[in-house]
Amino acid sequence: MTIEKYQQETKGYTMTTVMAEAARCLLCHDAPCSAACPAHTDPAKFIRSVRFRNFKGAAETIRENNALGSICARVCPTEKYCELACTRTEIDCPIDIGGIQRFVTDFEQNANMDILKKGPANGLNVAIIGSGPAGLQAAATLLTLGYGVDIYEKNEKAGGYLTYGIPEYRLPSDIVDIEIQRILKLGANITYNVTVGQDITMAALKADHDAVIVAAGASVAKTLPLFAGNPYVQSAVDFLAEVKSNPTGVDLPANVLVIGGGDVAMDVDTTLKLLDVKNVTDVVYEEFAEFKASDKELAGTQKQGVTIVDGYVPTAVNGNTVTFKHRQLNSELTIEADKIILAVGQQADVTNLGIELENNELTHGGFHTDDPKVFVTGDLAQGDKTVVVAVQKGKKAAEEIHRVLGGQTND
Repeated sequence: MTIEKYQQETKGYTMTTVMAEAARCLLCHDAPCSAACPAHTDPAKFIRSVRFRNFKGAAETIRENNALGSICARVCPTEKYCELACTRTEIDCPIDIGGIQRFVTDFEQNANMDILKKGPANGLNVAIIGSGPAGLQAAATLLTLGYGVDIYEKNEKAGGYLTYGIPEYRLPSDIVDIEIQRILKLGANITYNVTVGQDITMAALKADHDAVIVAAGASVAKTLPLFAGNPYVQSAVDFLAEVKSNPTGVDLPANVLVIGGGDVAMDVDTTLKLLDVKNVTDVVYEEFAEFKASDKELAGTQKQGVTIVDGYVPTAVNGNTVTFKHRQLNSELTIEADKIILAVGQQADVTNLGIELENNELTHGGFHTDDPKVFVTGDLAQGDKTVVVAVQKGKKAAEEIHRVLGGQTND
């Protein structure tokens, strides 16, 4: 097995090429791209700065609105948000907003810029359970508003799915580490290897803090009853974490079956091919017209030569042999594989946290639970499950706490 392809991030823009791409921007007065960005990173403003070679100003625009700007530049499905709204699409194709943002945040890092600053201390402290993208953004927003922030992370490293899920070729580990270090430099304290509700109680956190944010992401893999206890089966969450932690130590057979059609399934598909698995077949419930995966992720998977079969549902399993039936057609499909990876969704674990969820989200919407001191964000709050929406939710949860505790937001 070789890991170079798995670890190799695609090259970004150079100074010459980023200027050429920014020059395509129409400088729209109403800036539909900025209105369509969930995190309000304001693409129109930072692209305008790039056009006039004000890279420092562009970096300030991104970072002040999005504490995870370098990460979002790489993993945001921009075709669903800012680029979908880009006026340039009516002429030829949208501006590569994610690519320009990546160039600017790389410039920021290379120039050792230090943009975010901790606000004057207000004497209030917030605990955050979980250090995924929503928890990290909530921490950054609160710190700039003057709050003390204590983060409790169940794993040995921060970042949640950013660290333990998204493959290296899409999101290099050093980029995640740099973003986390920025937030630590603002003054966040992180306690690792602690599960709230088991190692420390929610009551203890509430007693020591003015508010608590539950940012426990959907990190527990869902399964299908047909596959329960099957030794050939591994969840996508476990597989991606295993590869991310030790890509050279993963023993992969020649034939792998993947079941699922979201971005996580596409990550699994592409990872398998980059690690030189000969035959990768992905059977998906949705037909192509209703695919959940982003266009970018689907295209990348197809480029690697993965066989994708759409519209089929598993109906029977016998060891490593799975039978599928088409949802619309009178058609069956049987596949025998050396390994089966299930990518059929994730759910959160809020055991002993006193939170009631419905369909894995807060029952009544919003960010404030029935407990006056407890808030939720990230996957537990209603809305898309992308990283950029997690950033949006992290900001909103922090601002809600600021309102409840008597402060005012920057809006």
